[in-house]
Amino acid sequence: MATEQDARTAADASPAPRGAGALLRRYWFGVVLWKRILIALALGTIVGLALGEASVQLKWMGDVFIRLIRMVVAPLVFFSIVSGIASMGDPKRLGAIGSKTLALYLTLTVIAVSVGMAMGVIFQPGVGMDFAGAAPAQIAKAPPSLGEHLISIIPTNPIAALAEGNVQSVIFFGILVGLGILTIAPRAEPVGRLFQMGADIMLQIVRFVMEVAPFGVFALVAWVMGTTGPSAFVHVLKLAAALVLGCAFQTLIIHGGLVRLVARLPVLPFFRDITDVVAIAFSTSSSAATLPVAMRVAEKNLGVSHAVTSTAMPLGVTLSMDGTALYVALLAVLSAQAFGIDLHFSQYVMLALATTVVALGTAPVPSASLFMLAAVLQVIGLGAEQTALVVGFILPFDRLLDMTRTITSATSDLSTAVTVAKWEGELDHEVYLRKPVE
Repeated sequence: MATEQDARTAADASPAPRGAGALLRRYWFGVVLWKRILIALALGTIVGLALGEASVQLKWMGDVFIRLIRMVVAPLVFFSIVSGIASMGDPKRLGAIGSKTLALYLTLTVIAVSVGMAMGVIFQPGVGMDFAGAAPAQIAKAPPSLGEHLISIIPTNPIAALAEGNVQSVIFFGILVGLGILTIAPRAEPVGRLFQMGADIMLQIVRFVMEVAPFGVFALVAWVMGTTGPSAFVHVLKLAAALVLGCAFQTLIIHGGLVRLVARLPVLPFFRDITDVVAIAFSTSSSAATLPVAMRVAEKNLGVSHAVTSTAMPLGVTLSMDGTALYVALLAVLSAQAFGIDLHFSQYVMLALATTVVALGTAPVPSASLFMLAAVLQVIGLGAEQTALVVGFILPFDRLLDMTRTITSATSDLSTAVTVAKWEGELDHEVYLRKPVE
């Protein structure tokens, strides 16, 4: 009888875990990821404003999330770019996809620079600006020459490049490995399948990591709002307004127009399906940290083929910096206004060229663009001391500004990938049009 009673007791107790699991699936996993992230973003804003400086205690959760994302960047880029090139079947396809991708990235960057300058002229953020209370910030030396930059892309040790997360060198080596597999096919097909399996595994790891995203977004937004807060914008209100409007124009009109007018696709599914990327870009302020999520969204939500995703998206992290280009151009106009320099048409052209070059070489990490400003301001005769004053004035408020412009850089990568995929017949229209299922 005791055994019978024990069995009945165990049977009565067993539904509880199943019920708890069902509740967890319904109220957590049953909610689409982008909704969970947006809820976390809203809660983080409220908690950060309520806690103030004490919100710094939450930052460790955000740091954990960023480290998890950065952990997968280098191996994901390597496996994806090798498997993508190997799957093309014809080396000519790599040239077609690569050349169209680069042309679009350069075009979008030039447009972003023009938008940034236009916002500076319209809003006049530097007129009447006083740097008296600004502490000069240490700025980087002039960026390396074009030749030095190109040489640095070639890794002397590919394993070290992977270990250090040097994305440009990883891309370079990955392209060579992919070409090697492609040119000796079909003998190397087993190796190509191995890299494809590696890419699939890395994308699955990204999916696992994204389940932590709501917690990371909550912590990062709470920390930023608590330590900086929206009141910080009072000091740079015109600059913030110009940047937000410029980024909105570049994202909605230019990138949306690229999808609608050039790729000839409906634009609403595009913006609907990239919500995960926008939230991660906003909270991390890092294009590199956003890359794994963007690659997953491009394939799973937008229907971009693996061949295009693995080529266009990694290149975008190093070459497509629309938000940075727009911001640096805006800061250049602000600096000229603050120091009373009357810019002429030829100087605007020189600023545009310098900003484009700087943007293409900016590291995809938070606030990196500020410390590349010296190379641009030299064009209009501003020295290191004046540049240090500008950077010192902007730096305390830059995190919130950086969150905004990273979104624009991320949407540039995705809109380019979708357009190139459409041109090359590498877009799954059914996947693009349907709502994503998490």
